[in-house]
Amino acid sequence: MNEQAVVDAVPLPALIIQSDERISHANTEACRLLGEAILRRHFITGLRQPQLLDTIEATIRDRSERQTRYLTNDGAQDTAFRVYVRPLDTSVLVTFVDETSLEQAGQMRRDFVANVSHELKTPLTALIGFIETLKGPAKNDEGARDRFLSIMETEASRMNRLVSDLLSLSRVEAEERVRPTTPVDLTGLVKSTIHSLSTLAEDADVQILSDLPDEPAIIAGDEDQLRQVLVNLIENAIKYSGAGTTVTVSVGPVSYETRLKGDGIRLSVKDSGAGIDPVHLPRLTERFYRVDSHRSREKGGTGLGLAIVKHIVNRHRGRIRIESARGAGTEVTILLPV
Repeated sequence: MNEQAVVDAVPLPALIIQSDERISHANTEACRLLGEAILRRHFITGLRQPQLLDTIEATIRDRSERQTRYLTNDGAQDTAFRVYVRPLDTSVLVTFVDETSLEQAGQMRRDFVANVSHELKTPLTALIGFIETLKGPAKNDEGARDRFLSIMETEASRMNRLVSDLLSLSRVEAEERVRPTTPVDLTGLVKSTIHSLSTLAEDADVQILSDLPDEPAIIAGDEDQLRQVLVNLIENAIKYSGAGTTVTVSVGPVSYETRLKGDGIRLSVKDSGAGIDPVHLPRLTERFYRVDSHRSREKGGTGLGLAIVKHIVNRHRGRIRIESARGAGTEVTILLPV
């Protein structure tokens, strides 16, 4: 088998550098990554990155296997490759393995740990401070003790909600590839959820309205998770729309939905609040993303509610869309296949 056949058989970007240090062969993937002009050029002018050049030179010199990294940009994002350099009879084989997704996953994990640590550190710092105060200067101050204990209870509850949401998110992600098959009446589920949140709405001076079909709206789903979706969306609408507003929950009839490429049911939660600047909409379902961090924490938000909603909708093979504008309220629409 000739050397061109060797690189063509490699399902990765691959090229061969001869003893004269020129690139003699490259497969289609390598030409796409490095450009068609690399053929017959000296590898120093074709590859250019010092770390990679040093690795290739060392392998040409002592005929030992090595590996290194190669960083570039595909026009849309930065990309990272693990490069393997191995000697052949009189040449060197260089292959590129794309590790961009691994890099991104690692960065996501680091960001997630940093966010969780930050979210937990704030209430923990407050609790430690209050405990030290109660053990010292406020040891015999009943008024301060009652006030501090109330704040400590609030901070402990916040940590408990965060841990609960993290566990919920973990469970949802673990089940995301398993599509639920149990019949669920969406109409009845909306009615019971609205009833359970009626006290919260009254306390916030928010009116909940419903626009539901007379007949049951049956879909294949996980009732507990769908209830969690409704609770998260309706609670958000109640907390952030403000006093004197309305929240309307509607369930549409079965109809063909282009985005589902089949029949589905449209579930909508719409409020008449102040709305959200459209610049925030694409990121609202990201973990820990908040439009107003201070206000969200005051309301008891963990920053995970819409991320959980997104994963539950994905598990049900549905689609979610958030529409809002300043002064025009916010509407969250979910399409669920029947």
